[in-house]
Amino acid sequence: MGRGRWRRVGSALWRVVAVWAVSTLTMLVLAGILPDFKLQSADGDSATRIAVTAALGAGAFGLLSALVWPLLVRALLLVPALVLGLLAFFLNGSLLLLALNLIPEGRGEAGAETAVVVAAVMSAVASATGGALAVRDDDAYRRRLYRLADRRRRRRPDGTPGPAAPGTVFIQLDGVGHDVLTGAVGAGLMPTLGRWLGDDGAATHRLTPWRTDWSSQTGASQLGILHGSNHDVPAFRWYEKDTGEVMVSNRPASAVELQRRAVERTGDGGLLTVDGASRGNLFSGGAEQLALVLSVAARRGKENRSRAGYFAYFSDPANAVRTALSFVAEVFREIGESTAARFRRRRPRVGRGGLYPFIRAFATVVERDVVVAAVIGDMLAGRSAVYADLVAYDEVAHHSGPSGKDVEKVLRRLDRSLALLDQVAEHAPRAYRIVVLSDHGQSPGETFRARYGLTLGDLVRAGCGLPVPRKAQRTHSGAEARAAVRAALRRPVEEGAEQRRPVRRAEPIVLASGNLGLVSFPDVRHRMTREEIDHRHPALLPTLANHPGIGFLLVRSAERGPVVLGARGAEVYLDEEPADLGPLADFGPGALEAVRRTDGFPHTADIMVNSWYDPAEGEVLAFEEQIGSHGGLGGAQSRPFLLSPLALSDPVADGGELVGAEQVHQVLRGWLGEDLGPEVPVLPVAPDVHDSSSGNPDSTAFAVPDRAAQDKTH
Repeated sequence: MGRGRWRRVGSALWRVVAVWAVSTLTMLVLAGILPDFKLQSADGDSATRIAVTAALGAGAFGLLSALVWPLLVRALLLVPALVLGLLAFFLNGSLLLLALNLIPEGRGEAGAETAVVVAAVMSAVASATGGALAVRDDDAYRRRLYRLADRRRRRRPDGTPGPAAPGTVFIQLDGVGHDVLTGAVGAGLMPTLGRWLGDDGAATHRLTPWRTDWSSQTGASQLGILHGSNHDVPAFRWYEKDTGEVMVSNRPASAVELQRRAVERTGDGGLLTVDGASRGNLFSGGAEQLALVLSVAARRGKENRSRAGYFAYFSDPANAVRTALSFVAEVFREIGESTAARFRRRRPRVGRGGLYPFIRAFATVVERDVVVAAVIGDMLAGRSAVYADLVAYDEVAHHSGPSGKDVEKVLRRLDRSLALLDQVAEHAPRAYRIVVLSDHGQSPGETFRARYGLTLGDLVRAGCGLPVPRKAQRTHSGAEARAAVRAALRRPVEEGAEQRRPVRRAEPIVLASGNLGLVSFPDVRHRMTREEIDHRHPALLPTLANHPGIGFLLVRSAERGPVVLGARGAEVYLDEEPADLGPLADFGPGALEAVRRTDGFPHTADIMVNSWYDPAEGEVLAFEEQIGSHGGLGGAQSRPFLLSPLALSDPVADGGELVGAEQVHQVLRGWLGEDLGPEVPVLPVAPDVHDSSSGNPDSTAFAVPDRAAQDKTH
């Protein structure tokens, strides 16, 4: 054994001994503080004997944590992630009780509640000590990363060295708009991205804005980015008349179907088909390595390996305790921030009680930690392409707003995650190009209900002559809605007439996706025309179009095709070349084409409703309870970003613009092929395939890979 190897062994032993000593000292301190925690017999022991007992207990706890904890985590992989994070405390406490029982002569004793506290503190202290020693010893830290990388390389079946071509890591910062990113970099909140963009005079990356489709939300954008098609995704949620089902982008069954449709339409397995990994996404992108991927979450049994990413992270008890402590801290942070917002009477504001503090903590702590750890593992394994979604900003911005101190803290943490990945790239078995992008932005503004006292559903019901909830009727806006009905009909409406229900007619289904609303009549099997809607509910379209909280409507005329309706009788026919964009003018360039494209989808609603938009302030009115929203047109929500290394080709030609998630897919796909990287294969398309827009696609026309067979390798 060479002198260098002896030095490394000695350094490792020193760290083990140091952690053991600190754990022993921690146990002694806790035994002196907590009355329910004892390290001596009933007759009393000498200080030396108590120290030996503490050392034995700390050693037994460390061994059990190293040997038993991974088995417990693997056994609990089917437990929901939120529950698993909370169970970390109690599992650790159980291991401590077992360790105390192993001490000879029964000198170790602790109550169940006390064991949880002691185990959590000891794990946190041990983790901090080990981390501090590793950080202080730069050579040891570097050797550890190299050792992990070498271990991954040795696992290659053919024994060949790692590939010479660089790999690519795509990190999606969910909901971070182009303007938010530039503002955060300028304010010093994201120093890593600032360094990449050259705030020190040496840029390594370029920043490119891009424009979303009408449906500016993760379901449409990520499906288009990963699978090359977001055709027939009109919103985050929509009603499909042919099946009678409501599709919701973040529902596992819907995600499976949307991915199937995209693969069927393009004949392409996805962006990550070749040696790829998908982490924390709605869709797999064709990757074999999956963790926290919604489109496979509905599977049962061994074929679902999406949660295996939890094992990789929580198998380390220190990681589990650290994440659990951060989880609890984030819950209290959210409670404190929401209480301060109420105390200061901040406007706009939405409710942030119930389970929301726990949902926020999961998104900003658990999901982030597990996804980042999975990406680090992918990089050390030398995978060719990795796509990961970090949802922290999007979740917080919905309830706290797209700007302010709440989201600034989240942006700082996201930047630290990027800095960590940048450091890991230096020790990976291959070079890595890190691309950062977002799927959409967020537009600020109060909710439709907060401003007008009624929901979009209430307004639709009033226009249809259906009963409106009493709370809405009592508000000023409820009276306005009834007045709008009278004006639209050009005749008085008898008091209480709106309480009578139509005979044998189903009530309209009203769905909200941010500031985009969808109205469907389920008893009519086809998409209703403007003429049919006017015949059935003469006041509905005028009521909606003339409401001050509505920007424009999209309906289809039997005589002249799709038409956009606005206030005071404004009409823009999409099959013609309009001289005046009418109500679309305020929504910026590309609005006409975005609406025109959505009109061609098979499952576009009978009435598509986009809320009011203030171009001066960039504000919209969300039909959901969100003060930072996205889903329709208007403001920053439609302007995400793409940040790419200068070593990659420019995503747009001079003066060009990147429009739509499908174009982003083509750019990312091209980058994977540069520098001899993996070309994403296009599967053959049968000559007799039907276009999916016909509503009757041939599901056997494409050679779609067997996903179940692929997932068995995870």
